[in-house]
Amino acid sequence: MAKVGIVQMNSGPDPDANLKKLKKKLKGLQLQGAKLVVTPENCLVFGARSDYQRHAEPLGNGPLQTELSTLTRQLGIWLLVGSMPIRQPDGAITTTALLFDDKGKCQAHYDKLHMFDVEVEDQHHSYRESDTFRPGGEVKVVPTPFGNIGLSICYDIRFPQLYAALREQGADIIVIPAAFTKVTGKAHWDVLLRARAVETQCWIVAAAQWGEHNEGRETWGHSMIIDPWGQVVVCQEQGTGVLTADLDLNLSQTIRTNMPLVKHARLGVHQR
Repeated sequence: MAKVGIVQMNSGPDPDANLKKLKKKLKGLQLQGAKLVVTPENCLVFGARSDYQRHAEPLGNGPLQTELSTLTRQLGIWLLVGSMPIRQPDGAITTTALLFDDKGKCQAHYDKLHMFDVEVEDQHHSYRESDTFRPGGEVKVVPTPFGNIGLSICYDIRFPQLYAALREQGADIIVIPAAFTKVTGKAHWDVLLRARAVETQCWIVAAAQWGEHNEGRETWGHSMIIDPWGQVVVCQEQGTGVLTADLDLNLSQTIRTNMPLVKHARLGVHQR
């Protein structure tokens, strides 16, 4: 059983300001005994295209990644950075989750697969992530001391085939860092998270942005941890803050044994 923490943030375009706030939250979670902490999408930079361009770092090299590595080593925690802008060798930018271990080493990264190119009835209205970021091309499950962690980011949640692939690759825990809009979050966030938990029979750890941001953006919050039966264990609806919960993988195994969805699936029939 591992204690997992979530940070719910209200990030802006200044990475130094965001990092300062994050440090305080991480120290508090470490004192509460959290061994793995998950942060939201865009936790270090949440702004305009120019902000992501300006602060993007090559993978494994840059002041933000150095700071995060030092911090995880000092606190002795694993840290999933929900996403930050990473500059690829060809100059393209991806929105990328980074998983640091308690020795400060980046054990894995995941480039967001699905770009949020959507019209929403809010002040921001038009969202075009593909104007800034290049989508990733790889499904990623990472072995850790806490279980196998499946990586995803925000808009990915609307594509259940990704989560079926994460389960097929052995995921026990699936992280979903996000910056869901208030409009779409109110309508779909809870039901999508619970559906992914029920379908995969995995623990879901969803860290979210909350509140008003630049350029008229407003995010929904409601960070939560959901068990493999689809029950919400903890939730922070509004405001910034932290959550913790103990993840018992034995519960996953019991549910999977009693209801062996993978064994029962007849995908060959569905694909005819």
